[in-house]
Amino acid sequence: MKPTRKTGKKQILKLLCLLLTVGILWFNGKSFSYATEHHLETGDTSVSTAVDPAGTYDSPDDLNTLNTLNRVTLEYQGDNGSLNGALRILITLTLIAIAPTLIIMMTSFTRIIIVLHFTRAALNTQTAPPNQILLGLALILTFFIMQPTITKINETAVKPYEEGEVDTQEFLELAMDPLREFMYPQTQLKDVQLFMQIADLEWDGSLETIPTSVLVPSFMISELRTAFWIGFMIYIPFIVIDMVVASTLMSMGMMMLPPTTISMPFKILLFVLADGWALIIGQVVQTFY
Repeated sequence: MKPTRKTGKKQILKLLCLLLTVGILWFNGKSFSYATEHHLETGDTSVSTAVDPAGTYDSPDDLNTLNTLNRVTLEYQGDNGSLNGALRILITLTLIAIAPTLIIMMTSFTRIIIVLHFTRAALNTQTAPPNQILLGLALILTFFIMQPTITKINETAVKPYEEGEVDTQEFLELAMDPLREFMYPQTQLKDVQLFMQIADLEWDGSLETIPTSVLVPSFMISELRTAFWIGFMIYIPFIVIDMVVASTLMSMGMMMLPPTTISMPFKILLFVLADGWALIIGQVVQTFY
């Protein structure tokens, strides 16, 4: 059978692929042999970065001059310790990963974001302001409210830990004390008693005898209850506007016109004239003082 032109092209392509593969293998072999011959030299070919025997060094300065991968080191002498940059970055990334959970559970963020959501729902503006604006505003207000607590944590826990005056366990205890002092006044007594009964623990009424595992969920429930109560109070004037508009439309025989279409502009007008954002945000912030 006589070979076709298509069969000839396939054979030529196979030959070219074979030659290309052989060339790549030959080039990699030359590169590896060159690196081995010159002992992994970089920059100046007269100075090698290899250590013979591998993995040994005479002084810390020799170790720092090696052209190796990034290292995580911890220097510890007696009760004092210092962390290098790589380990500090690792700790920072870990804190960033758990920061959302800490912000939601142990700060004023929960109450603020729920109140802002109820405000938008009462105005019936759907997505105005958008979620990004509400979250950003809630984070800024949370930082404003928590600033004294953050400053106290920095003064009593972070700085002594960096100076080597306290160990890790003492650092965690000192860092939790300001947060506990912030959460306790915002927590209702019945919520603490509820979780103390569930945990089968006795409580004498003082902050020192409340475990953090009990204080945190008690604080969360209290925050939800307070936020929903504030949201209900925000709804009342807007419900009155809806009722007035609905009654007016029924009296005029315009039953086919949705009342919310007419009431929403009046809600926005009332909210703007009363300076609603400043009033609501100011009152919410003052509930923490």
